[in-house]
Amino acid sequence: MKTGYIYDESYFWHDTGTGTLFLPSGGYLQTDVFSEHPETKRRVNNLLERCGLMRELHHIRPRAATLEEIQFLHTSEYIEQVKYLSDTNGGDAGDHAIVGRGSYEIALLSTGGALTAVDSVIEGEVDNAYALTRPPGHHAEPAKGIGFCIFNNVAIAAKYAQKKYGLRKIMVLDWDVHHGNGTEKAFYEDDQVLFISIHEHLNFPNNSGFATDIGEGKGKGYNVNIPLPPGCGTSAYLQTFEQVIKPLADEFQPELIIVSAGQDPGMFDPLGRMRVSADGFGKMTDIMKEIAQKHCNGKLVFCHEGGYSNAYVPFCTLRIIEVLSEKQTDVKDPFAPGTNGYPDKVYEHEQEAINEVIKVQSRYWRNIQVTKVGQLIKKD
Repeated sequence: MKTGYIYDESYFWHDTGTGTLFLPSGGYLQTDVFSEHPETKRRVNNLLERCGLMRELHHIRPRAATLEEIQFLHTSEYIEQVKYLSDTNGGDAGDHAIVGRGSYEIALLSTGGALTAVDSVIEGEVDNAYALTRPPGHHAEPAKGIGFCIFNNVAIAAKYAQKKYGLRKIMVLDWDVHHGNGTEKAFYEDDQVLFISIHEHLNFPNNSGFATDIGEGKGKGYNVNIPLPPGCGTSAYLQTFEQVIKPLADEFQPELIIVSAGQDPGMFDPLGRMRVSADGFGKMTDIMKEIAQKHCNGKLVFCHEGGYSNAYVPFCTLRIIEVLSEKQTDVKDPFAPGTNGYPDKVYEHEQEAINEVIKVQSRYWRNIQVTKVGQLIKKD
């Protein structure tokens, strides 16, 4: 497979100030690197270089998104606010969406990375693509930045694919541990985008991501929230892919798939409470690749979102890119031996959460229906 890899050094220069988890440092809070810090993504590059996989990828330089393209989703007033903060002394563009000096131009380049990935895949330059976008985007709403996100890279990329290429069936999967509220809002009444968010229930943002939030108007049923209880490991995630995501994709038959790839469901993430392994991310990628090859000639775009363990995010992301490129390195997960005490199976309460999603969505999709715990049937 020919896999495109998209990043720019500028991504690592977006300055969110000094932080401790999701709060600004100061008082009794000392600075750490577990906030939205460039190190988690810079170390992805470092590991790709160190193991040699970087040389096997097709490097594509991102372009900056235009103002018109950002306006596919965001209001003029909000864009002007971000630019003003960027040109002056920085500040918060909403709710924990810090803009530093020069961040406006970097955010345009981050969104442009997602657009470049879409172009490269649809036009056949590469088979699939991974864009190491920063700042992330999936929380950003039309008039407000939220949770480290300034412009919604993936939502704008999906709208771009609709407008430029006339696509009428785009599947967006968001596996970031936090609910993809901004992308949900962008397509809540759209039946041409199947948006699926699999996330830790009631983590962030507050009061969003419920299974019963299914879309409105013609978009009913095209918004699929899969809120999982804290503590879910790789097995629960893979169960969700098999029982919900694959059947929905088979019925929807997308022309393009975009994945909001936040590696914060990883077992060592400080802002999540899930237990997905690096190999688990590889297996989830394999399923998405299988879906893409079945329905849209492999047209698959990944855009990096969250992930706050500078130690573990690189290994999770490496597994994803190995699967996309079909290039296996000699890198082993160095943290795997420390997780031997973590039982990884699908617990009853986890299956109940999955079944609840199936019950809600089976009113809109023929392919899924609960028969008994852990089993589905497909209707003819």
